[in-house]
Amino acid sequence: MTTTLYRGGRIHSPTDPHATALLVDGETVVWVGADADAPAADETVALDGALVTPAFVDAHVHATDTGLTLTGLDLSGARSASHLLELVAAAADRLPADAVVLGQGWDESTWDAATPAGSGAATPVGSGAEHLPPDAAALDRAAGGRTVYAAQASMHSALCSSALLAQAAGQPGFDEGGWVRREAHHAVRAAALAAVGTAQRAAAQRAALQRAASLGIAAVHECGGPGISSKDDFTSVLGQEAGPEVYGYWGELMGAATAKELGAVGAGGDLFADGALGAHTAHLRDRYHDHDGHGTAYLTSEQVRDHLLDCHEVGVQGGFHAIGDAALATVLAGFAAAADRLGVERLRAARHRIEHAELVDRDMIAAMVEYGVVASVQPAFDRLWGGEHQMYARRLGTGRALAANPLGAMHSVGVSLAFGSDSPVTPLGPWGGVRAAARHHNPAHRLSVRAAFAAHTRGGWRAVGQDQHGVLTLGVPATFAVWQTPAGRDGTLPVLDAGAPLPTCRRTVLRGRTIWSTS
Repeated sequence: MTTTLYRGGRIHSPTDPHATALLVDGETVVWVGADADAPAADETVALDGALVTPAFVDAHVHATDTGLTLTGLDLSGARSASHLLELVAAAADRLPADAVVLGQGWDESTWDAATPAGSGAATPVGSGAEHLPPDAAALDRAAGGRTVYAAQASMHSALCSSALLAQAAGQPGFDEGGWVRREAHHAVRAAALAAVGTAQRAAAQRAALQRAASLGIAAVHECGGPGISSKDDFTSVLGQEAGPEVYGYWGELMGAATAKELGAVGAGGDLFADGALGAHTAHLRDRYHDHDGHGTAYLTSEQVRDHLLDCHEVGVQGGFHAIGDAALATVLAGFAAAADRLGVERLRAARHRIEHAELVDRDMIAAMVEYGVVASVQPAFDRLWGGEHQMYARRLGTGRALAANPLGAMHSVGVSLAFGSDSPVTPLGPWGGVRAAARHHNPAHRLSVRAAFAAHTRGGWRAVGQDQHGVLTLGVPATFAVWQTPAGRDGTLPVLDAGAPLPTCRRTVLRGRTIWSTS
């Protein structure tokens, strides 16, 4: 096997905090130490003072949607209904007359006060008029009659044009104005994605994985399932050979056998116990602050129990999407019932997951520790929507908003954390995730940079049973990233103060193989 010596840098290693070089033999790190003591190698890579750390893992992504956003219509910059229509019109002008305009990322809670666009507005209950999106007729005009699907930032609701809206007539969550939720959203999403051809889909997936590799990400957890993606889409992502490793989670209730057949490591990810706060569909114990309702429950505790038992029978991980406190209580009651059947230790050993876990209280955290639940969480949610003045405060009121995403509380008592982006809900960007966790709006929920970094590296590997990854020491897989960044206060990890530039990735290495390099 070829040996490669990386020298002249700063190695983030638990066994040698002063190391400046490491030697890779094939797929394995075989030596870490000082330049002066470095052994001979077949190849040498000059680090020129760069920082070498374990590579990141993004523990919750949607590769096709991410790629379509990267290569298509990104609506995250829209600041009003009229601005959104301008972006749709510009994108439509570049497409054939029979093409589908696919957009993602608009967030009406960030919009400037303005008169709603369109002949009539799609009206979300409890929203002020300044945050009303355009209706289906306005989208029709902007797109020149083309079909339009424009997912809201949470990906749990969307705007759609008239032709697409007809696919969801009569289904729960239907709105004649064109802002659809729940089953109606699933219907229009499936119709829109069905119009994406095989070549376009594969190109989008490659673009997403290439972007991930360029950000020092060596593995992603792809979350698919009915209502999120098709089986063909899911297996296509898992089959991508270039770039980061892809670990799949298929979110279908009682679908453990299907998940295993598809090549997934788990029957979970986006198996919905509820919806999302942005769409007023996260299931809450107390009503919404800006809406006369408690959200939507999609599962019972008995279904959660039976799904976990099914996963144990087949031999795959289980997991659930749960955001609201009522949904989390339901899921954890299901865990308790499964523990009664299987025993706590057997349940713990499986490392089942809960995605998001945003409104979790002390008793729930204790249950997560007891059952060995991995919390697959997204620090950027707090950065974008937390605090006293953003979307959480509108939906929940200030008190509940500041209690959301208690990362520090979970970490402090031993909940296994795996950080991700939920891209394209929030962009790929692991250092931004680390900084968001370290600068949570509520100081009581902050993590140290070191703990947040561990959750975004080793935590993601542990969540899929790859326990050797995530550290740089002898005998471990050579999976790391090389960063251009000033030295941190501890000599290795960078300073992530507000406004400080984030590290730039120069190289990403997966099991000894370079999957991204700037040179």
